[in-house]
Amino acid sequence: MSKHPARRHFSSQFWLMFAGLVLSSTGTTMIWPFMLVYASEKLGQPLTAVTSLMTINAICALIAAILAGSLADQIGRKIVMGVGLLGQAAIYLLYIPSKEFVVFAILMGLSGFFVPLYRVGTDAMLADMFPPEDRAQAYALVRMGRNIGVALGPILGGLVLAKSYNIGLLAAASTLAVFGLITFLFLHETRPTATTSSAESLRDQLKVYKSALQNKFFSRLIGAHTLMEICGTLVWSFLVVYLKQNFGINEAQYSWLPTTNALMVVFLQVFVTRLTQKRRATSMLTLGSAFYTATMLVIALSSSFWGFWAAMVVMTVGELIIAPTAMTFVSGIAPENQRGRYLGLFGLTWNLGMAVGPLSAGILTDSVGMRAPYFGAAIIGALSVVAFLALDRLYRRETALIQ
Repeated sequence: MSKHPARRHFSSQFWLMFAGLVLSSTGTTMIWPFMLVYASEKLGQPLTAVTSLMTINAICALIAAILAGSLADQIGRKIVMGVGLLGQAAIYLLYIPSKEFVVFAILMGLSGFFVPLYRVGTDAMLADMFPPEDRAQAYALVRMGRNIGVALGPILGGLVLAKSYNIGLLAAASTLAVFGLITFLFLHETRPTATTSSAESLRDQLKVYKSALQNKFFSRLIGAHTLMEICGTLVWSFLVVYLKQNFGINEAQYSWLPTTNALMVVFLQVFVTRLTQKRRATSMLTLGSAFYTATMLVIALSSSFWGFWAAMVVMTVGELIIAPTAMTFVSGIAPENQRGRYLGLFGLTWNLGMAVGPLSAGILTDSVGMRAPYFGAAIIGALSVVAFLALDRLYRRETALIQ
């Protein structure tokens, strides 16, 4: 029995969720990295207009991420998860006949709303299913499942989409729809019976957000991390169209970049975390952000596939340093009974970055030149390093006073 602790702790529902997560993340990442290319080629609009779709998506995702927790508490985890999956599947199908910018904008907004529902519902269901001592292992397995999907999805998507976007959209919609049906038919609801009203829950959540932003460590972390995430969005959402339009690197070739990232996370995260956890968190955050800045410069100066691949490797090293360190730092500065909401607010920095990054890149491309977005992002990255340095100095000064 001791040789198989996972079998003792984890139910069949968990493993069904794990398998579905691999399936759904594979389907999602078959399409998402290539959306700007698809929209650009189908709409024939300037990059400023096309990248504004990502801003619409990010704003809707930001709103949904705030509301999703209350919805999961009010109507149940299973319903929120299933609606998110089936809604996103429907959006993929509706992209196929769409040819107008306004229609794309509506669909991108709806997509931004549906995607966070599944993630938040899953996290809440896992918290319901496991006692505190088992949650870390459960969430680690969930992250591994997501990264398996991220490793498989872009490769499959690149191969399929290089020939037909319609086939890729149908395949992605099918995977999400299948798991959506499995969610409704086979997963058991885990929501505790005693819940507060949606309005009370949301009001409490907003109060916690306000209180969190008054924490001088946390507010500075949010600012610095958002600047860094702007750089990250130029890799995850804008780079694919940059490579195809300017260097003839197609979807199949590009797909090796996100796959490289996912494989590095799967195989190196534990090793890197063992090194970084021995050092001060704020100094590691500063170091990690410097890798993001370097990534922007490597992309701006590169003209070949291997240069862009090297940029992804550099950025992933920064991600390996920052991802666990930031989560640990947030958990450490948050009040014990508010850690989940501090972490939830911290997670919104990606949406803030996505709302700004791709649109700014589109404007710079149309008005200045093709390499301007990445030189501009290098400046933003340098500002994030400075912001993290300021946080590190403040943290060292405050902890020295306490000691």
